[in-house]
Amino acid sequence: MEEKMENSLEKTGSATLPEERIVLIGGRWAGKSWSGNTILRGERFQYGRVRTTQVEVRHGEVEGRKLTVVDAPGWSSCLSLTDIPEGEKQSFKLYASKSPPGPHVFLLVLPIDSAFTQEQRTTLEEHMKLLGGQVWRFTMVLFTCGDYLGEKTIEQHIESEGEALKWLIGRCGNRYHVFNNKDEANLSQVSVLLEKIDEMMKNNGGASFKTDEQTFQIITEKQEDVTRRAKERQTHMEKQRQQRIKLIPEEKKTIPKLQMILLGSRNVGKTSVGNTILGCKDQEGGKRTANSVVKRGFVGETDVTLIDTPGWWKGFPAWDTPEIIKEEIIHSMCLCPPGPHIFLLVIDAHASFHNIHLEAVTSHLELLGEGVWKHTMIVFTRGDWLGAKSIEEFIEGEGEALQCLVDRCENRYHVISNKNANDREQITELMKKITETVAENSWNYFAPDQQLLDRIKEKRKCVKEAALLRQKQVNATRDSAGNRVRLDALKVVLLGQKTFGKSATGNTILRKDVFATCQNEQNREENGVVAGRQVTVIDTPGWWRESSRWTEVLDKEIARGLSLSPSGVHAVLLVVPLIPTFGYPQQVAVKEHMNLFDARIWKHTIVVFTHGDELADRSVEEHIESEHQSLRWLVDQCENKYHTINNMKRCNMTQVTELFEKIEEMVAGNGGQLFCPAMEETHQRIWEKAHRNQLKIVLKQRLASEFKRRELQLIMGFRQTLQDLLADIQASPVATKPRFFIGDMTNKKYQVTEYRKKGEEEKLEAKISREIEKLDEEIMKSPTLQSSMDILVPDFAADSPAQFWSLSDQKISDSNFDKVLGWLSNLHVSTNMDNQLTVNFSETSGYRSVLSLDFDSGSIIND
Repeated sequence: MEEKMENSLEKTGSATLPEERIVLIGGRWAGKSWSGNTILRGERFQYGRVRTTQVEVRHGEVEGRKLTVVDAPGWSSCLSLTDIPEGEKQSFKLYASKSPPGPHVFLLVLPIDSAFTQEQRTTLEEHMKLLGGQVWRFTMVLFTCGDYLGEKTIEQHIESEGEALKWLIGRCGNRYHVFNNKDEANLSQVSVLLEKIDEMMKNNGGASFKTDEQTFQIITEKQEDVTRRAKERQTHMEKQRQQRIKLIPEEKKTIPKLQMILLGSRNVGKTSVGNTILGCKDQEGGKRTANSVVKRGFVGETDVTLIDTPGWWKGFPAWDTPEIIKEEIIHSMCLCPPGPHIFLLVIDAHASFHNIHLEAVTSHLELLGEGVWKHTMIVFTRGDWLGAKSIEEFIEGEGEALQCLVDRCENRYHVISNKNANDREQITELMKKITETVAENSWNYFAPDQQLLDRIKEKRKCVKEAALLRQKQVNATRDSAGNRVRLDALKVVLLGQKTFGKSATGNTILRKDVFATCQNEQNREENGVVAGRQVTVIDTPGWWRESSRWTEVLDKEIARGLSLSPSGVHAVLLVVPLIPTFGYPQQVAVKEHMNLFDARIWKHTIVVFTHGDELADRSVEEHIESEHQSLRWLVDQCENKYHTINNMKRCNMTQVTELFEKIEEMVAGNGGQLFCPAMEETHQRIWEKAHRNQLKIVLKQRLASEFKRRELQLIMGFRQTLQDLLADIQASPVATKPRFFIGDMTNKKYQVTEYRKKGEEEKLEAKISREIEKLDEEIMKSPTLQSSMDILVPDFAADSPAQFWSLSDQKISDSNFDKVLGWLSNLHVSTNMDNQLTVNFSETSGYRSVLSLDFDSGSIIND
């Protein structure tokens, strides 16, 4: 009916009317579709609780203009571009081509009833970059929810909202308009919008936005290739299913009892999948799964036991996941003895999947033991966001990482729409696929490693005992600290690594948003009255985890933060998250930066653990004792002064007042003294650290040069050997003596043989063997050249962090190179009489010399 109406418009001569082509873009739930209806003055797009999953085009005549309106799917305002699926990014670039030859205006739809934050600005800017720099001259902001303005003008709203919105309006050349989509009778709001578009078109000389032809061609070809490969995968998957179906006898088409475990990262919809399978509603209201939970129910005639496990942080490998979470994942197999039939690996079908996500999935699943992949099926959630796209198109379009994962599961996958839990057909089909997988595994359970489970059980027992002991030590220390005196004024400084939650903690303490949670590069001091105290909080720039990104400028700014209060600070709050794990690299970073100040700083330092909700029903002491020993080192350095905070519950004042009380106890224990660093000594340490880092760079370059030299030697030596062998073969005497065995000449049968001297052949073989043995010896001295560092650096066994049993592969963080850099950071650096930087090696270090570094020439001089 709609197509007939649009065709009739064209037949009645509407082509002679002035044409305006409009593309609606913006975040989800901004009101794009509703605005499209307001512009066309009729319900042409579905809106409300219906989400736009694919681009839609509508036509109409409005006030003497022929309008083409394109409604594009909205982006998620909380996701960066790296989190958006590849296919979605490609489609976004082609939205303009849906209104050929191109749109006159992009209406960037923004709701007034919600704040436009710095994070949303970043997301918006990333999306606009996909369209190219010229897009801004064709863009106008369309504010929706105009009724929320009340007596305020839109200009007052813009000025009061903050820098992010003012930046956007300026980027659009001060082009904006306001809609109240509820006021359908107000036709003038559309009339004024069209006049503004007319003026904009005039300023652009009537030009329209053009999609780059080369970009259009490349993306179109990619999409065609994805469609082709998706069909091939679907065909292959169906053939594999047919093979599995043959393994199922008639009496086993319905499994009487089925045991399954849900695995996946956070916020992918694991719990929703379990509820959808069992046909029950979410009773937890979106609460995070902190412990493995057993659920039971019937799906048809099958008695199902389903275990929901805690999720890992998306994109974080197993060695960054807290030990407690990894133990919970493994322990889940004990909750369905003798073991699960299948693991359902939950993946979000509306998010990107890159190599980091593949590494995260792989490292976590392989914690469960060998053979886990034969029992694993992928369940894609949020299938409703695929729109007309098949799941195979999503797999092929997303890239090699997801394809690799699906191949590893041998094309066992299923897609579910959790929003449509009443659609039992999707669960019936899932149960069929699970039955096929169980049949392929000979109806066997996945047998867990009993020794691994026993080790976890023993470790948990030790952790509880150690946690109780630490609690007693903390209580004893607090009791002996002296009488706490309530302070009317508190001054604290925040230290920590970037992304650890420093600024958010400052906002929680002051109970207001004063510190930007984006990466800050300068100190900021804010004040407020909290719990009857005048509180001053100094937020310092966070340091990077990677030592290669440390700079002298950043260190000086961090140090300056502690000197902003001339009289000193009552407490240094060292912010550390409960997740991801605090390991050896984090310990090195903390040590490097705390060592910029004198040792007294530890007496005035409290560790503030963020993400307090991660603890669930566990104590913070259990977390400390179960984690990497680096965390226990940190807590011990601070003499058991620590506190837990949940920045998501700022209304919980108890956590803040308890922190203040701990600070006051610490101040009493320090005899009322505040911490005020000696800045001259601090700057000297910063200088020494900067020059030590320069030395690291030079030594690293020298090591790399040595590796390359040795590699070249091996390659050239092997090449020369081959050339010598070739010359020997070519020069060796060959006696070719034909022997004819003449038979029936009418049948022309004869045989010709060639031979070489046996002694020459043995000689060549012996030479080749000797050369291969020599090459083997050289390679053993320097396997892949990476370990050849061992002959250039001392043995670090004594200085290495003590090893402990962990579910993670410790090779990653404890590589030889990490040890080298850790060793270099502790070298004694000084200057000699010629003002050259010198490094003194102790005899136990493996060196007995002093190296001088000439920074002018960049060379190292052996004394």
